[in-house]
Parts: sequence; C-alpha cells; structure tokens
Amino acid sequence: MDIRIGVAHIQREINLEMPDDFDVDSFKADLKQALESNTGIIWLTDVNGREVGIPGNKIGYTEIGNQDSGRPVGFS
Repeated sequence: MDIRIGVAHIQREINLEMPDDFDVDSFKADLKQALESNTGIIWLTDVNGREVGIPGNKIGYTEIGNQDSGRPVGFS
C-alpha cells in the first residue's frame, strides 16, 4: 500500500510505502481529525520504520493506493 501526500508550499510529494497490515480506515479517521484541527499532526510509519509527521493544516491532498508498475518496457 502506498500513500502520496501533497504538502502546501513544497514542490515534492511525500511518498510512503506502508506495511501490508496498514489500516486505511484508521488512517482516514486520523487524517480527518488532523485536517479539522489547526494544530493537529498526522504521524505515519513506513515499512522501513521511518516516521513522518505532517501538520494537518499543510496537507494539500492525499492519494491512497497500490504501487503502480510504471510504464511497461519492451514490445507487445
């Protein structure tokens, strides 16, 4: 499961690969709470144990999905 978060005033997105047991519904609830609060921070831990904290008032958008395979290589 991958999460991509766009942050205000930053050109690069935050891309995180989440563990297989990642609870999407819990993440959405935490995200909603952080967005509603002016001082809320959402904390995420990726598959490598890296922790990222993002202020809710700086989140521009969030994409949740599986990692895409990119462009196919070769001829079909």
